[in-house]
Amino acid sequence: MNQEKLQRLIDAYFSQEERRIVIPAGETILEQGADNDRLYYVCSGELEGFYQEEESESQVMVFSASEGAFIGVHSFFSETLIASSTVVSKTESELGWIDTKTTAVELERYGPLTAQFTPIIVNELSRRQRRAMQESIEKEKALQKLYSAEQMTTLGQLAAGIAHELNNAVGVLSSKTERLQSIILELLEEIHPEASSFVDQGLMNGQNISSSEVRTRGREIEERYGLERDLARELARAVPSGELSTYWLSAPEKAIRYWNIGRDLHDMRLAARHSVGIVRSVKQLGRTDIDTDEILDVNDSINKALVLLQSDLRRVSVHMSPAAMPMVKASATELVQVWANVIKNASDAMEKIQSPEIEISTRVSDRFVLVTIANNGPEIDEVTRRKIFQPNFTTKKGGLSFGLGLGLAIVKRIITGYGGSIAVKSNQEKTIFRIKLPVEDGHGKT
Repeated sequence: MNQEKLQRLIDAYFSQEERRIVIPAGETILEQGADNDRLYYVCSGELEGFYQEEESESQVMVFSASEGAFIGVHSFFSETLIASSTVVSKTESELGWIDTKTTAVELERYGPLTAQFTPIIVNELSRRQRRAMQESIEKEKALQKLYSAEQMTTLGQLAAGIAHELNNAVGVLSSKTERLQSIILELLEEIHPEASSFVDQGLMNGQNISSSEVRTRGREIEERYGLERDLARELARAVPSGELSTYWLSAPEKAIRYWNIGRDLHDMRLAARHSVGIVRSVKQLGRTDIDTDEILDVNDSINKALVLLQSDLRRVSVHMSPAAMPMVKASATELVQVWANVIKNASDAMEKIQSPEIEISTRVSDRFVLVTIANNGPEIDEVTRRKIFQPNFTTKKGGLSFGLGLGLAIVKRIITGYGGSIAVKSNQEKTIFRIKLPVEDGHGKT
């Protein structure tokens, strides 16, 4: 409302001493359902309005009013003269008032009382509409939070129900793998003792070299030793650095075959431990407490994730740029799950890209470990970026790449549980995930 017009009304109708009252704190001005023939103007103080539903024993605060506000607009101008809410003075307040007997000031110039106060009526209706809209928005947000909380509760109950069966299955896989490993090594020692060393190397180290490094190392072996390309690459996986001894070159095909046995057993054990962690993380989706006991190297946890994703990354060129890292206090299983989820999502997003690439870099800044995972897949639009870490949100709708919308929600829960953060940035050239993890005091040196 125009301030000059408002001031004229205040001066004309609410400035007279005989129309001023002082209300102590806690006193009721209007009673819901009671008679009211006055329009009040708040000169100072603060008041609150309450509404009580029929057959309800409690009141709900519907508005607050301070200096410059009007009270009793509805009952006064609708001519019902019945208060629609109860108004109580929160602090000592001074009010000006007019009633139904008040005559219009300068009637010929400004019109009757209702005409003069029309801007106030319109302004009050607009204020109430804005308040109702805001309350509606807040109610919708509250309902969405309640809906998400109920979904998380349901998910937790389902996870608890299947966790026992999954743990049993993983337990069998783990124990049988250990037993199979012992039997294979015993048999090799008896029948083919020279082969056991190749198995041991695969068993101890697995494959700790990325796809792009395999190609580079393979070309080096191919040129130096005159081997065919496929065999050179297999040897690159088994011996990622250094010279190839006669130990490997005397019968490379057999050496690789035995090394593969060890590598596969290594990966099976790793996958079994990882599966246990996945079940635990799903159960913790609705919880804020995360166990963080291990002191570990982030680069090592990323390499483990890459090993687990070998089949997904066969057509993807992966470039790893690790920095010398301090140790962090975290769960190795949970960190592997973080990297595996982000990298797997990147791989899925690049399904139709001609030359898919993933770049992973690590560094340290301000006592934070910074991990950047970038891919050259399609741009993630702004709407999707805002929802990407929300539970139950997924862009994988059909075929074998369906999703439950839990992967990145779990990732964010794990990262924030460590006091870190995760953010995504995307344009037509790259999509980049940036993860920050705090370096634990006392573990800042490599």
